[in-house]
Amino acid sequence: MSVESFHDLQTISLQGQPVDLARYRGTVVLAVNVASECGLTPQYKELQALHSALESRGFAVLGFPSNDFGGQEPGTPDQIQSFCERNYGVTFPLFAKLQTKAGPGQSPIYSFLTRGGQAPTWNFGKYLVGKDGKVIRFFPSDITPDAKALRDAIEQALAS
Repeated sequence: MSVESFHDLQTISLQGQPVDLARYRGTVVLAVNVASECGLTPQYKELQALHSALESRGFAVLGFPSNDFGGQEPGTPDQIQSFCERNYGVTFPLFAKLQTKAGPGQSPIYSFLTRGGQAPTWNFGKYLVGKDGKVIRFFPSDITPDAKALRDAIEQALAS
């Protein structure tokens, strides 16, 4: 099957349950490769604030833990969930650890997200995905969740 949309993909929740990403059809998504032991880990707080503020308008942050960059996500699913809830009050969906980097083990999700050529070079790379499941734009790790450029792009996606 040819993957034409983010919504054509499936994954596994952090709790080990299958998740069909078609459930996010009609929702603007910010897909983020996250890690618990990174200097950028405090972005979890801003990601949660963004998710909470815009969820009622059809927006969702989706966290994809990855150990690809500096081995900074070594935890088990339970450790990741507990860390995120305890330290940052995370309620947005987190999924099973996956590989973001290109290569034989790359997750189909990141194969799709990076199709446009922009792959994350570190933790907390952000892909804005439109209601139609197409990637709108990539924001590198140093663009924080409260950055004007990101917020403006989200607002534009929500309005379309």
